[in-house]
Amino acid sequence: MKKNLIILLITVLSMLAACSKDEQGAPMREITTMELVKEMGIGINLGNTFESTGDWISGISVTSYETAWGSPIITEEMIKGYANEGFGVLRIPVSWSNMMGEDYTIHPDYLARVKEVVDWALDSGLYIILNLHWDGGWFEKFPTEKEESMYRYTRIWTQLADSFKSYDDYLMLESFNEEGNWLNLWNYYAGTNGKEEAYSLVNEINQTFVDIVRGSGGNNNRRHLLIAGYITDIEKTVDELYKMPNDPQNRSAVSIHYYTPPTFAILDEDADWGKADPEWGTNEDFAELNKLMDMVKTRFIDEGIPVIMGEFGVATKNKTQEMIRLYLTSVNEAAYSRGITPVLWDVTNVFYNRDISEMNDKVLLEQLMAVKR
Repeated sequence: MKKNLIILLITVLSMLAACSKDEQGAPMREITTMELVKEMGIGINLGNTFESTGDWISGISVTSYETAWGSPIITEEMIKGYANEGFGVLRIPVSWSNMMGEDYTIHPDYLARVKEVVDWALDSGLYIILNLHWDGGWFEKFPTEKEESMYRYTRIWTQLADSFKSYDDYLMLESFNEEGNWLNLWNYYAGTNGKEEAYSLVNEINQTFVDIVRGSGGNNNRRHLLIAGYITDIEKTVDELYKMPNDPQNRSAVSIHYYTPPTFAILDEDADWGKADPEWGTNEDFAELNKLMDMVKTRFIDEGIPVIMGEFGVATKNKTQEMIRLYLTSVNEAAYSRGITPVLWDVTNVFYNRDISEMNDKVLLEQLMAVKR
């Protein structure tokens, strides 16, 4: 009888230990966020894939959304190809509201598919940045429908934090993308009216994100987090009104994006707000680039706050290959040399060819990776 009780006790303790291990997941390393960001090297985005949205998208399957904006179905070979080409981090933008159920419940098939791709990337040795990306534009309602918008945001991140809490520190969660451009709250083209309120709201959302993740258990207590800047614009993010959230673990980095000047980086044809410029590289262009990167370094890096440039890129249709290389490699080097991790914005077959799982321009690839040597 006594022997049986001992065996039962050992069995129960073993089960509890196993549950505890499952809850905690793989161990988190004793590595600072600054060290981790540096270790990422050069990154790339899996763009126009899981963040595709639109009422016109037919079908109710994950595949319908995954392929809606031109991407083929993602395969493990494609993901391994990023690592084989030398990239250290893959940023995966996601619109979690696709196929969403009642009470803002993320569809289990959508979550499972994203998890599958994340697992492939982690198995390939890549770091992962996983975010909430535009998501159909409901973020725009925060100033006018704050309570409901915050509830939706909380529901999404509560589910995601719980789903990924056992993952190790190769997975980084990002609070949101370029959202928060509330011109009805603060029209920065027309002065400062509403500016403090706009920054306060962004800061509150970021703090909510940190609180949710840190309180969700498992490895999330010490997970490295990426905090969205003010619409990820450099000059707006270095503004004194932008505050990094209170993180008891001090494991947070700030996110910026770089598409400057927009008439070159964004436009490949004229628009109502600007004339497309096919050339870049004057002394003034380099001065602007270095000025902005120095602003980031002074405001954040020099103060011990890591920075990830989660997107930088260029519209390619109206530019020569040499001009594309000049711009991308210059921005890449300017960021990396200041301790900022650059993550190239890419969509299907523009820079990385998903059909052959290789970069289209090997010269560009070599030049991007050269900064690590």
